[in-house]
Amino acid sequence: MKLPGCPSNRDADKGAGMPLPGQGGKALLRMMPSRETGLRRRERKKMLLGRGIGEHEMKAKKLICLLLAAVLAMSMFTACISITVPGEQAPVQEDAEPEAEPAGEDTGITVTDMLGRTITLDEPATRVVALSAADCEFLFAVGAGDTLVGRGEYCDYPAEVFDVPSVQSGYETNIEEIIALEPQVLLMSTMAQTEEQVQQLEDAGIRVVVSDAQDIAGVYQAVEMIGTLMGKEKEAADVIDQMKTSLEELQEEAKDLPGGTIYFEVSPLQWGLWAAGKGTFMDEVANLLGLTNVFADVDAWGEVSEEEVISRNPDYIVTISMYYGEGPTPEEEILSRAGWENVNAVKNNAILNLPNNELSRPTPRIADGARMLLDFVREASAAKEE
Repeated sequence: MKLPGCPSNRDADKGAGMPLPGQGGKALLRMMPSRETGLRRRERKKMLLGRGIGEHEMKAKKLICLLLAAVLAMSMFTACISITVPGEQAPVQEDAEPEAEPAGEDTGITVTDMLGRTITLDEPATRVVALSAADCEFLFAVGAGDTLVGRGEYCDYPAEVFDVPSVQSGYETNIEEIIALEPQVLLMSTMAQTEEQVQQLEDAGIRVVVSDAQDIAGVYQAVEMIGTLMGKEKEAADVIDQMKTSLEELQEEAKDLPGGTIYFEVSPLQWGLWAAGKGTFMDEVANLLGLTNVFADVDAWGEVSEEEVISRNPDYIVTISMYYGEGPTPEEEILSRAGWENVNAVKNNAILNLPNNELSRPTPRIADGARMLLDFVREASAAKEE
C-alpha cells in the first residue's frame, strides 16, 4: 500500500529510489546502464580515481550518501504515518456536539386555589365557566371577560355578562350543562357543589378551581389567582393596587366623620333578618370608615331578631334588598316596621340601600361601595346637625 507522498516499492524496483543501505560502494556502478561493457566500467572507475578520489574514500562517501538517503527516506515515511508514544493514548477526534436549540418559552401555569389545591395548566385558560357572581366580576376586572363561555345564573355584573350562556348553579348545579360548554377551567365557591360533582367535572378533563373570598384580603387573593390562571398577572396587580389605593384614601377621608354604629341587613324581614358580623368585608369597611358594627359579636353572616336590632339601636342601616318597582322601597319598608320608630337610624332616616352589590359582594367594587357609604354617612351626619 502506498502512503501519500512516500516512495513506493515499485519506484525502487525501477531504480528511481536511492541505493539501499548495505549494498556497498559497488552498488553505484551496478546502477549504470546494462549496455556498458566491462571495459567501459573499468574506464569510468579509472576516471573517478584519476580525479583524486581514492577507492576507500569514494566508498566512504558513497556510504555517507546512502545513510543520508536512508535518513531522508525515513523522515518522509514518518511524515506519512501517525506515531503513538507508548503509554500515551492516541488523540481521538471528538465529534462536535450539536448546538442546543433555544428552549421554547414556558407557558405553563401553576396556582394554589383557595382550598389549598394545586392547579396546573399547560397554558393560560381560554375557556372558562364561572359559577359565582364574584368570579365573573374578577374575570372582567382583569380583562379576561372574553374567555367566559358559561356563567352561574346569578351572575349579573357587568352588563356584558348577560351575553354569556347561563347554567344552573348553587344546590342545583347542572354538571351536564357545564361539560357541554367544554371549558378548560371551572371557577366555583365552596357554598354548594359536592365533592362528587367536583370529581365528575375533573373526570371530564375540566380543572376545578375554588375561589372563595370572604374578606378584603380574600378579594386580593382571588384577583391574583385568577389573573395568573388567565395570563393576566399585570392586569390583576393593577386591579389590586387601585383597590388598595382607593380604600386608603377613603380611610384618610373618614377621619373627619363623627363615627357611629351601623347595622348591615343582608336579608329583609320577610325572609328572616340576617346581619353581617365580624370577619366579613362589610365589617371591615365599617372599621375602615370609623364605624362600629352592632353585630360585631356575630361570626360572619348570622340570623338575628328584630328585638336584637332594636336593642342595639344602630345609627345607620345599610340594606341590600332589591326593588322591583312595585310596593314600598326597601328604605320605606324599614321605616314602617312596627317597634322600630325609636331606632336612631329610623328616626333620622339614615337608611342606605345598595341593591347592586357594591358592598355585599367580595369584588373590587367594594371600594365603590365604601365610597357610597362614606358619602352617605357624611350627608346623614350633616342633616342631623341641622
